[in-house]
Amino acid sequence: MDTALPRPTDPVAPASLSLSEALRFWLKLGFISFGGPAGQIALMHEELVDRRRWISEKRFLHALNYCMLLPGPEAQQLATYLGWLLHRTWGGILAGVLFVLPSLFIIIALAWLYMAHGDMPVIAGIFYGIKPAVTALVAQAAYRVGSRSLKSSWHWGIAAAAFVAIFALNVPFPLIVIAAAAIGFIGGKLRPEVFGGSSHEKSDARQPVGAALIDDDTPTPPHAQFSWRGFWRVSLVCLTLWGIAMGVLATAFGLESPLVQMGWFFTKAALMTFGGAYAVLPYVYQGAVENFHWLTATQMIDGLALGETTPGPLIMVVSFVAFVGGWTKAIFGVDSLLLAGVVAAVIGTFFTFLPSFFFIFLGGPFIESTHGNLKFTAPLVGITAAVVGVILNLAVFFAYHVVWPQGFAGHIEWPSIAIGLAAGIALLRFKINVIYVIVAAGLTGLLAQLL
Repeated sequence: MDTALPRPTDPVAPASLSLSEALRFWLKLGFISFGGPAGQIALMHEELVDRRRWISEKRFLHALNYCMLLPGPEAQQLATYLGWLLHRTWGGILAGVLFVLPSLFIIIALAWLYMAHGDMPVIAGIFYGIKPAVTALVAQAAYRVGSRSLKSSWHWGIAAAAFVAIFALNVPFPLIVIAAAAIGFIGGKLRPEVFGGSSHEKSDARQPVGAALIDDDTPTPPHAQFSWRGFWRVSLVCLTLWGIAMGVLATAFGLESPLVQMGWFFTKAALMTFGGAYAVLPYVYQGAVENFHWLTATQMIDGLALGETTPGPLIMVVSFVAFVGGWTKAIFGVDSLLLAGVVAAVIGTFFTFLPSFFFIFLGGPFIESTHGNLKFTAPLVGITAAVVGVILNLAVFFAYHVVWPQGFAGHIEWPSIAIGLAAGIALLRFKINVIYVIVAAGLTGLLAQLL
């Protein structure tokens, strides 16, 4: 006898979807999208695929695979892509902006509190506990992405090779992406059952029932079809916006100004790094900490902690980095540190996310013509596997700075090890919400410092 409880109702696709209704959802998503890219993508999947039936499972995953191929924050790019697919260019712009805007305001407020009062014993103790919890969060991200992506020995081999390449050999991540895509392309021809992307679709227990507004066989909307006119229009608009912004900064503050340096740096970070927020952070650390000295390694980890505990994409840590850089360099004088931080944060955010809109609007029409085509999906499967190795490298990177804050020659922070292990168990074994874990770790760190 089947004892499974029946579903009360099957999800039904809406007959139509207005832009105003979609905007209410994107704004809500901007305030509730906690948990980093993995959690945000899972939330969008639950809301848009399972609950609201705005898009089908296969179309959602096809868009996600494209966004994971791109440099930049895949969750924000996915929101932009889906908003564009549903409501043309303005739908994509508003979806992408609303995904980021609440987080920007929150990060600016927290960054001001951190810089103005971060040396207070209470705040310092809280961040002492948060750092190892952040390390556990990054390790959890590697586990979650790996559990979805590494479905065969081929996938495991790509992930392991990517880890060794970036950790031991210091190979640039773009080269790792190219190699993984090439392996996926060749593997798609030799072993299509391994590189066909079907691993995402085997979880039939979660597969929604019923049609979607944009279903598997729904024709591509006219605005999402490729044309050379649209290609050149998008290119011209985005390059003009970038040129105007850089020109205004260079004219107002000079080519050697930290604000101009931030514009160049965050543009390169957006264009040259792949695999989402976790993959871009080592590049940001190298440039912001070691080259420009906008902030310290400790401040960088603290910024990641704030990024993990606020809504929006994790890459919003760049807003914190820029804020601290503007504050540290006192670009408007020592009496205007807050203004300097706010302006730098806005500039850093603008130059980080502008390329994301460019890639979605430029490449979206082409990607919409390729769903279900193995020769395009197989390279993305290889790239996804490589990203697991890069995220694991980031976890090791953070663990080193948390456990040995003064290097291997210094002392070991045993309380940090204990907090990190407890946070990892809470996240992986008991599936406790990330916010509760961060709060508990911060209070434990405060207690450890007081004792």
